[in-house]
Amino acid sequence: MRHFGHIPPAERARLFHQEPCDFGAESPARTLAAALGATLYSPATRPKLADDVLKQAARGVVSMVLCLEDSIDDAEVVDGEANLVRQFTDLDARGVEVPLLFIRVRTPDQIPDLVRRLGPSGRLLSGFVLPKFTEERGVPFLEALVTAEAAGGRRLFAMPVLESPELLHLETRTEALTGIARTIDKYRDRVLALRLGVTDFCSAYGLRRSPDMTAYDVRIVTSVIADVVNVLGRSDGTGFTITGPVWEYFRSQERMFKPQLRRSPFLEGRAEELRTALIEHDLDGLLREIELDRANGLMGKTCIHPSHVLPVHALSVVSHEEFSDAQDILRPERGGGGVLRSAYTNKMNEVKPHRAWAERTLLRAEVFGVAKEDIGFVELLAAGLTD
Repeated sequence: MRHFGHIPPAERARLFHQEPCDFGAESPARTLAAALGATLYSPATRPKLADDVLKQAARGVVSMVLCLEDSIDDAEVVDGEANLVRQFTDLDARGVEVPLLFIRVRTPDQIPDLVRRLGPSGRLLSGFVLPKFTEERGVPFLEALVTAEAAGGRRLFAMPVLESPELLHLETRTEALTGIARTIDKYRDRVLALRLGVTDFCSAYGLRRSPDMTAYDVRIVTSVIADVVNVLGRSDGTGFTITGPVWEYFRSQERMFKPQLRRSPFLEGRAEELRTALIEHDLDGLLREIELDRANGLMGKTCIHPSHVLPVHALSVVSHEEFSDAQDILRPERGGGGVLRSAYTNKMNEVKPHRAWAERTLLRAEVFGVAKEDIGFVELLAAGLTD
């Protein structure tokens, strides 16, 4: 699979200076962590889940979480597990390519049990999402994953969700983060990415952000994100990929604040129509939050509606300017450091301080591609929406 693989080759050639690479479930963990993109959540109880998975794959989704936890009622868990087994069997029988599929479980014992029940169709499973992860609660989940991996004979990844009150409360945050760091370091080869449960963070204080606000406008949430990245997202080889929080809104409501999308990028062709559609569906706030995610060290995003996927992917494509800067910084002859003017002659590139950024940018360029010099996110959005 590849990002933007759902649009015609000729259109990709028009949009990309460097097209996104191919990847699959057996690709290196570093590649998969960067390629997760918009990870679409779906309740495990959906009766036509196999059809839904393939429908979303055809629209550009490359990673999905099939949820047995918060998205379904407590009384539905047994039926949800049985439905997952049926739907995986159905998908396996069709013999077609599927996105990276993860199951969000409630308890550690579900992991080996589901792998056993999935049988041969478990080859389609990439791993498990582990809820409310702390050092104490996380170890049993990870041990269960190791057991299931050995029994199933294939690699399985974990994606812990950081959403517990211990992380939010100031008096326990440092200890909780230190414990999580210890735990996931022991299982580093199996931890693909860390996911942020911002809805649970808000819940602890009875808060809910409006569609006019991003997660970063809620100061208590911003402080947690900053500390999580500080401890678990370092670029010195000890850090992990941390994904952006969920955007909860997908339908029109009365707006309190003016739209956040400027008109100037949307002045040609059908772009003004696209801008109007984004605003009507409250996606202008999502676009701003995606930009803030990346500025704060996050990569990819949890999504609960298909309309959120393309904006995440379009804004993940590396611009030609970013690509040019990153390449210049990482040239072998720059190994000794120094300062140079960018090829776009609009900024300073300082080799040593910007090296980690450049390496991360080229990894993103590998999986999401590099836009041509005259192509921006508006063109990428429009191409994906019209095909």
